[in-house]
Amino acid sequence: MGEREHLIIFDTTLRDGEQSPGATMTREEKIRIAKGLERLRVDVIEAGFPAASKGDFESVRAVAQSIKESRVCGLARAREADLRAAGEALAEAEAGRIHTFIATSPIHMQAKLQMEPDDVLDAAVKAVRLARQLCDDVEFSPEDAGRSDFDFLCRIIEAAIDAGAGTINIPDTVGYNVPEQFGHLIKSLRERIPNSDKAVFSVHCHNDLGLAVANSLAAVRQGARQVECTINGLGERAGNAALEEIVMAVRTRQDIYDCETRINAAEIVPTSKLVANITGFHVQPNKAIVGVNAFAHESGIHQDGVLKHRETYEIMRAEDVGWHANRMVLGKHSGRNAFRSRLTELGIALQSEEQLNEAFMRFKALADKKHEIFDEDLQALVTEAGSALENERIKLLSLRVCSETGETPEASVALLVNGEERQAVAPGSGPVDAAFKAIDSLLQSGTELLLYSVSNITTGTDSQGEVTVRLERAGRVVNGQGADVDIVIASAKAYINALNKILVGAADRRHPQAADV
Repeated sequence: MGEREHLIIFDTTLRDGEQSPGATMTREEKIRIAKGLERLRVDVIEAGFPAASKGDFESVRAVAQSIKESRVCGLARAREADLRAAGEALAEAEAGRIHTFIATSPIHMQAKLQMEPDDVLDAAVKAVRLARQLCDDVEFSPEDAGRSDFDFLCRIIEAAIDAGAGTINIPDTVGYNVPEQFGHLIKSLRERIPNSDKAVFSVHCHNDLGLAVANSLAAVRQGARQVECTINGLGERAGNAALEEIVMAVRTRQDIYDCETRINAAEIVPTSKLVANITGFHVQPNKAIVGVNAFAHESGIHQDGVLKHRETYEIMRAEDVGWHANRMVLGKHSGRNAFRSRLTELGIALQSEEQLNEAFMRFKALADKKHEIFDEDLQALVTEAGSALENERIKLLSLRVCSETGETPEASVALLVNGEERQAVAPGSGPVDAAFKAIDSLLQSGTELLLYSVSNITTGTDSQGEVTVRLERAGRVVNGQGADVDIVIASAKAYINALNKILVGAADRRHPQAADV
């Protein structure tokens, strides 16, 4: 067999993944995830949509400045302002890419853009030419390609390649396609378009019908050599194709796929945990590759088979994707240098001494409660420390909860709100409900609780509980996270974290698929 072709892994966790309601990340959190993706050896990191807001622009620029081993990409609609913003944000990247797009399906052109096909084609060509002046690597996407007219798709792709696009991405924007159909589309485009050999064909599949990974792999079999995906399948609506599933399917079934990735698979699980910790979108136990049950065997027959010969029921080794026993790294007697060194080993680069001091203080407090400190504990407390420093208008000073059989639970809380101490007492149907009501009685936030989720960070009865709270107010959705060995305190921290986010007000942030072009 000859040398296998390279399958480019294009990760859009920081852009499309962030569009999940409540998954918005800070600049520092984006840098942490980008560093994790770099360790994973992702080829292209789509860092965001620079024209969306000043915050998005600064985040893309910060990622571009921080990443050296992966190409950093910025998304832009087919309009001059977007393209120039992307070019400026990526100016300091070691390797950059501008990804520009315009909708090509009849329903999008008529209902959203209100443009004729020839005008859409003209806008696409102008956008690619300008992008090519701003960056030496340009990708073009005909949005909603899966529902576009085939002949028009061929015309606009041919023109985009002639204008300078080196990558052509075929998005199944609404998750409408099925594998046989989508694979055939890729094959037909590559055969019909005269200059198709001048560009890498890519796919970006959404999971509305649960087929994002299957559609992507069908496209790979028909010559697509870039897959756009996200960690844990994070993304709008039902999400995107999951990076870990694409990578391990190609790696495990080399008899089927005549290509390979450069991904460091041992970093898959650590990166999954990092993204889940920062976004608050936790992985379900039976999730392929990164779920806690992915390599667990309950059935006696399965257990017996695995013990005799692993391959009887396992097609991958857990160790190959980063599953291993939690490693105790620090304890209550560990000093600041040991703490800093372990964070560095985990790829956590704190931006200031203030952040280090805040994280170290939380580490020492945790070490007094919990004898063994694991890597996952460190990830959680760094996330919590960074969040506190960024937007801590409201701070939990103390919480006391009384819960007794046959009695109504009651919570007494003390908060620091904009530097002023406030106290309240409230009853509730349970200790967490009472704590939330006591907090809200002091703030009158007007929020609706959409989600309350609890998970353990590590194993054991002394494990920290990690709580995710999702709040909505006036159409704006935010997630809050909190961790503590006391689950009620963790819940209060998560609730306050979400309130801190929602009370700062909505940012002027545009969606990349906004109607204006």
